[in-house]
Amino acid sequence: MNWTAARATTVIAAVTAIVSLFLILTGLVPDAAVGAGFIPLRFEGAALPPDFGFAVPTILTPLTATLIHGGFAHIAFNLIMLIYCGAQTERALGPRGIAILYVVGAYAAAIAQYFPDPNSPMPMIGASGAISAIVGAYALLFGQRRATRGIAGLSAELTHVLWLAAGWIGIQLLIGYAGMGMGAIAVAAHIGGFVAGLVFAKPLLLWRYRNA
Repeated sequence: MNWTAARATTVIAAVTAIVSLFLILTGLVPDAAVGAGFIPLRFEGAALPPDFGFAVPTILTPLTATLIHGGFAHIAFNLIMLIYCGAQTERALGPRGIAILYVVGAYAAAIAQYFPDPNSPMPMIGASGAISAIVGAYALLFGQRRATRGIAGLSAELTHVLWLAAGWIGIQLLIGYAGMGMGAIAVAAHIGGFVAGLVFAKPLLLWRYRNA
Protein backbone atom coordinates (compact mmCIF):
# COMPACT_ATOMS: atom_id res chain seq x y z
CA MET A 1 0.00 0.00 0.00
CA ASN A 2 1.26 3.46 -0.93
CA TRP A 3 0.76 5.39 2.34
CA THR A 4 1.53 8.76 0.74
CA ALA A 5 -1.44 8.23 -1.59
CA ALA A 6 -3.71 7.58 1.40
CA ARG A 7 -2.47 10.18 3.85
CA ALA A 8 -5.91 11.16 5.18
CA THR A 9 -6.82 7.53 5.82
CA THR A 10 -3.46 7.02 7.53
CA VAL A 11 -3.96 10.03 9.81
CA ILE A 12 -7.51 8.98 10.74
CA ALA A 13 -6.37 5.42 11.48
CA ALA A 14 -3.35 6.58 13.51
CA VAL A 15 -5.32 9.04 15.66
CA THR A 16 -8.08 6.48 16.23
CA ALA A 17 -5.57 3.79 17.21
CA ILE A 18 -3.60 6.05 19.58
CA VAL A 19 -6.63 7.38 21.45
CA SER A 20 -8.46 4.05 21.58
CA LEU A 21 -5.44 2.07 22.79
CA PHE A 22 -4.68 4.69 25.43
CA LEU A 23 -8.24 4.46 26.78
CA ILE A 24 -8.21 0.65 26.73
CA LEU A 25 -4.83 0.33 28.42
CA THR A 26 -5.66 2.87 31.11
CA GLY A 27 -9.11 1.46 31.81
CA LEU A 28 -10.78 4.76 30.94
CA VAL A 29 -13.15 3.40 28.28
CA PRO A 30 -16.29 3.47 30.52
CA ASP A 31 -15.69 7.10 31.55
CA ALA A 32 -14.86 8.13 27.99
CA ALA A 33 -17.97 6.37 26.67
CA VAL A 34 -20.17 8.51 28.94
CA GLY A 35 -18.26 11.77 28.52
CA ALA A 36 -17.46 11.55 24.81
CA GLY A 37 -19.65 8.79 23.41
CA PHE A 38 -22.85 9.46 21.49
CA ILE A 39 -25.81 9.29 23.90
CA PRO A 40 -29.20 10.02 22.28
CA LEU A 41 -30.65 11.23 25.58
CA ARG A 42 -28.12 14.08 25.74
CA PHE A 43 -29.64 15.48 22.56
CA GLU A 44 -32.97 15.51 24.36
CA GLY A 45 -31.52 17.94 26.89
CA ALA A 46 -30.35 15.52 29.55
CA ALA A 47 -27.13 16.59 31.28
CA LEU A 48 -24.41 14.50 32.84
CA PRO A 49 -24.02 14.66 36.63
CA PRO A 50 -22.18 17.86 37.64
CA ASP A 51 -19.52 15.84 39.45
CA PHE A 52 -18.85 13.57 36.48
CA GLY A 53 -15.89 15.56 35.21
CA PHE A 54 -15.00 16.48 31.64
CA ALA A 55 -17.71 16.01 29.03
CA VAL A 56 -17.42 16.74 25.31
CA PRO A 57 -20.02 19.20 23.92
CA THR A 58 -23.04 17.17 22.85
CA ILE A 59 -22.88 18.24 19.20
CA LEU A 60 -19.35 16.84 18.88
CA THR A 61 -20.05 13.42 20.41
CA PRO A 62 -20.91 11.68 17.10
CA LEU A 63 -17.32 12.42 16.07
CA THR A 64 -15.51 11.88 19.39
CA ALA A 65 -17.34 8.55 19.79
CA THR A 66 -15.32 7.25 16.83
CA LEU A 67 -12.15 7.50 18.93
CA ILE A 68 -13.44 5.16 21.66
CA HIS A 69 -13.44 1.37 21.32
CA GLY A 70 -14.43 -1.30 23.81
CA GLY A 71 -11.52 -3.67 23.32
CA PHE A 72 -8.54 -4.74 21.22
CA ALA A 73 -10.59 -6.83 18.77
CA HIS A 74 -13.07 -3.99 18.33
CA ILE A 75 -10.38 -1.50 17.32
CA ALA A 76 -8.43 -4.09 15.28
CA PHE A 77 -11.35 -5.10 13.04
CA ASN A 78 -12.38 -1.48 12.52
CA LEU A 79 -8.87 -0.38 11.59
CA ILE A 80 -8.42 -3.25 9.13
CA MET A 81 -11.59 -2.25 7.30
CA LEU A 82 -10.78 1.46 7.51
CA ILE A 83 -7.28 1.03 6.10
CA TYR A 84 -8.27 -1.34 3.31
CA CYS A 85 -11.43 0.38 2.08
CA GLY A 86 -10.24 3.86 3.03
CA ALA A 87 -7.00 3.65 1.09
CA GLN A 88 -8.79 2.48 -2.06
CA THR A 89 -11.59 5.01 -1.72
CA GLU A 90 -9.15 7.87 -1.04
CA ARG A 91 -7.49 7.19 -4.38
CA ALA A 92 -10.80 8.12 -5.99
CA LEU A 93 -12.08 10.86 -3.67
CA GLY A 94 -8.80 12.40 -2.54
CA PRO A 95 -7.80 13.25 1.05
CA ARG A 96 -10.39 16.01 1.49
CA GLY A 97 -13.12 13.81 0.09
CA ILE A 98 -12.34 10.89 2.39
CA ALA A 99 -12.17 13.20 5.42
CA ILE A 100 -15.54 14.75 4.57
CA LEU A 101 -17.04 11.31 3.99
CA TYR A 102 -15.75 10.08 7.36
CA VAL A 103 -17.27 13.01 9.25
CA VAL A 104 -20.55 12.76 7.34
CA GLY A 105 -20.64 9.04 8.07
CA ALA A 106 -20.12 9.62 11.78
CA TYR A 107 -23.05 12.03 11.96
CA ALA A 108 -25.27 9.95 9.67
CA ALA A 109 -24.64 6.95 11.92
CA ALA A 110 -25.54 8.98 15.01
CA ILE A 111 -28.74 10.28 13.40
CA ALA A 112 -29.76 6.76 12.38
CA GLN A 113 -29.11 5.56 15.93
CA TYR A 114 -30.97 8.49 17.49
CA PHE A 115 -34.37 8.28 15.82
CA PRO A 116 -35.38 4.72 16.82
CA ASP A 117 -34.92 5.61 20.53
CA PRO A 118 -34.20 9.29 21.28
CA ASN A 119 -34.48 8.64 25.02
CA SER A 120 -31.81 5.96 25.11
CA PRO A 121 -29.16 6.55 27.81
CA MET A 122 -26.78 3.99 26.28
CA PRO A 123 -23.54 5.39 24.81
CA MET A 124 -22.65 4.47 21.27
CA ILE A 125 -18.90 4.19 20.72
CA GLY A 126 -16.60 3.04 17.95
CA ALA A 127 -15.68 4.18 14.46
CA SER A 128 -17.73 1.53 12.67
CA GLY A 129 -20.55 3.94 11.77
CA ALA A 130 -18.15 6.37 10.12
CA ILE A 131 -16.24 3.49 8.53
CA SER A 132 -19.55 2.18 7.18
CA ALA A 133 -19.75 5.31 5.03
CA ILE A 134 -16.33 4.53 3.57
CA VAL A 135 -17.32 0.89 3.03
CA GLY A 136 -20.49 2.05 1.26
CA ALA A 137 -18.54 4.42 -0.99
CA TYR A 138 -15.98 1.70 -1.71
CA ALA A 139 -18.72 -0.75 -2.63
CA LEU A 140 -20.33 1.74 -5.00
CA LEU A 141 -17.13 2.99 -6.64
CA PHE A 142 -15.47 -0.39 -7.07
CA GLY A 143 -18.43 -2.80 -7.10
CA GLN A 144 -18.86 -2.90 -10.85
CA ARG A 145 -15.24 -3.89 -11.36
CA ARG A 146 -15.29 -6.63 -8.72
CA ALA A 147 -18.77 -8.11 -9.21
CA THR A 148 -19.31 -10.72 -11.92
CA ARG A 149 -22.95 -11.80 -11.64
CA GLY A 150 -26.07 -10.77 -9.80
CA ILE A 151 -28.60 -12.81 -7.84
CA ALA A 152 -32.40 -12.74 -7.60
CA GLY A 153 -32.68 -10.42 -10.58
CA LEU A 154 -30.34 -7.80 -9.05
CA SER A 155 -27.47 -6.28 -10.96
CA ALA A 156 -23.97 -7.54 -10.25
CA GLU A 157 -23.01 -4.12 -8.85
CA LEU A 158 -25.96 -4.01 -6.44
CA THR A 159 -25.31 -7.59 -5.41
CA HIS A 160 -21.72 -6.66 -4.52
CA VAL A 161 -22.92 -3.67 -2.48
CA LEU A 162 -25.44 -5.75 -0.54
CA TRP A 163 -22.97 -8.57 0.16
CA LEU A 164 -20.37 -6.14 1.43
CA ALA A 165 -22.91 -4.38 3.66
CA ALA A 166 -24.15 -7.68 5.08
CA GLY A 167 -20.62 -8.95 5.68
CA TRP A 168 -19.50 -5.75 7.42
CA ILE A 169 -22.53 -5.59 9.71
CA GLY A 170 -22.27 -9.32 10.35
CA ILE A 171 -18.66 -8.99 11.52
CA GLN A 172 -19.67 -6.21 13.89
CA LEU A 173 -22.49 -8.34 15.31
CA LEU A 174 -20.10 -11.24 15.90
CA ILE A 175 -17.72 -8.91 17.74
CA GLY A 176 -20.57 -7.72 19.92
CA TYR A 177 -21.92 -11.18 20.68
CA ALA A 178 -18.43 -12.42 21.49
CA GLY A 179 -18.07 -9.66 24.07
CA MET A 180 -15.11 -8.08 22.27
CA GLY A 181 -16.80 -4.70 21.90
CA MET A 182 -18.68 -2.72 24.52
CA GLY A 183 -22.43 -2.94 24.80
CA ALA A 184 -24.89 -3.70 22.04
CA ILE A 185 -23.93 -3.31 18.40
CA ALA A 186 -25.63 -0.26 16.85
CA VAL A 187 -27.08 -1.84 13.71
CA ALA A 188 -29.05 1.30 12.79
CA ALA A 189 -25.84 3.35 12.95
CA HIS A 190 -24.07 0.95 10.59
CA ILE A 191 -26.92 1.15 8.11
CA GLY A 192 -27.05 4.95 8.37
CA GLY A 193 -23.33 5.27 7.74
CA PHE A 194 -23.41 2.81 4.84
CA VAL A 195 -26.29 4.65 3.16
CA ALA A 196 -24.44 7.95 3.60
CA GLY A 197 -21.47 6.43 1.79
CA LEU A 198 -23.68 5.35 -1.10
CA VAL A 199 -25.29 8.78 -1.32
CA PHE A 200 -22.16 10.93 -1.06
CA ALA A 201 -19.61 8.83 -2.99
CA LYS A 202 -20.34 10.10 -6.49
CA PRO A 203 -21.02 13.75 -5.52
CA LEU A 204 -17.65 13.83 -3.73
CA LEU A 205 -16.01 12.22 -6.75
CA LEU A 206 -17.48 14.88 -9.06
CA TRP A 207 -16.55 17.65 -6.58
CA ARG A 208 -12.94 16.50 -6.51
CA TYR A 209 -12.44 16.52 -10.27
CA ARG A 210 -14.45 19.68 -10.89
CA ASN A 211 -12.11 21.46 -8.48
CA ALA A 212 -8.95 19.78 -9.73
